[in-house]
Amino acid sequence: MLRCVSCGKEYPSESVRHICECKEPLEMGLFSGKVRSGGSVWRRFRGFLPCQPSKKLSIFEGDTPGVKAKKLSKEFGVELVLKNETVNPTWSFKDRGTLLSLQRAMDIGVKKVGTVSTGNMGVSVSAYCKRAGLDPVVLVDHDISNEKLNQIAIYGGTVIKVSGDYGDLYYESLKIGKNKNIYFSNSNSPYRIEGYKTISFEIEERSLPDYVVIPTSSGGLFRGVLKGFVEMEKSGILDRMPVPICVQAEGCSPICRAFDSHEKKIKRWHDPDTIASAIANPYPPGGEEVLRKLDDHNGICTTVSNDEMISAQLKIASEGIFSQPASAVGVAAVEKLREKEEIEEGAEVVSIITGSGLKHLFPRPTEHLEFSCDISDLKDLFEKSRKDEIE
Repeated sequence: MLRCVSCGKEYPSESVRHICECKEPLEMGLFSGKVRSGGSVWRRFRGFLPCQPSKKLSIFEGDTPGVKAKKLSKEFGVELVLKNETVNPTWSFKDRGTLLSLQRAMDIGVKKVGTVSTGNMGVSVSAYCKRAGLDPVVLVDHDISNEKLNQIAIYGGTVIKVSGDYGDLYYESLKIGKNKNIYFSNSNSPYRIEGYKTISFEIEERSLPDYVVIPTSSGGLFRGVLKGFVEMEKSGILDRMPVPICVQAEGCSPICRAFDSHEKKIKRWHDPDTIASAIANPYPPGGEEVLRKLDDHNGICTTVSNDEMISAQLKIASEGIFSQPASAVGVAAVEKLREKEEIEEGAEVVSIITGSGLKHLFPRPTEHLEFSCDISDLKDLFEKSRKDEIE
């Protein structure tokens, strides 16, 4: 059974609806079960999943490493772990949700799958559609960068650039999907949420933190991660919940604005202005459920500026991980919250690194590129630089 997260209206589980008549997301009920030993996360937590993904569809997504950030832990005074989702098949956490969402599409005989994307989702859905022999249709913002467009186009699906409000595009796509028999695997679709919660399972297996930091746009990832922790608590696997931290870009933060104003409803954010385009949804469809989840679990909601996320991206790189700016907001938030003492010294913190820096490339300072020479002068250059170091 699918149930509206707001009004509680129920729909049959075989329904292809993603949102209620009240326009809030639909969600599956809470699962409970036991953890199996061995195999992939999909096998170990099989009892918590609505379907078992086919080995023919899987590209070995999930089971991503939790990397101890030794330098940043010392700098911030916490035990910081980076949950590195950049090593998924298409370099972002989206693959977890896409796997279950596409499995659902195949199970009900869908021939065409669509999605609305700023980049990461489009790449993921296109990749899995092609593997499954389905036709992907990707709706993107009209000013999407060529680097993101090229990542989607390599899979050969239909890409449509759409002008207008990106927040409205989510709802418009669902209308088109219903009329044209296209299954839209969008950010808050029920099966996608079920895939995202596997991140929680893996976090718990390593070590249950005091805080989990989640870059947030439409609200799907936040909802999925929280649902996973709630289900494990219900099943007796956890005896407590980590404090969830929702992080948004300062230049597009409708959820945090509502949270700070103690409002229950999200207001549309006009004229987004941030380099973190991957999390710049001006009217997030799951935003009000995120607000409710923050309230239910005494969560924290904070924003970071462009400069703060760029600084954090460089700090994450010092740990050997290349993250996109939208992924770096989590680490920027940890630094900010430590300075304000909203995260206590010595706390265990997991920050989810949602996607690779290859998703969003932009010019960097090149002051570290100090030398250039002809190959014939290379030996002399090394001798010169060594002499300079000695002096």
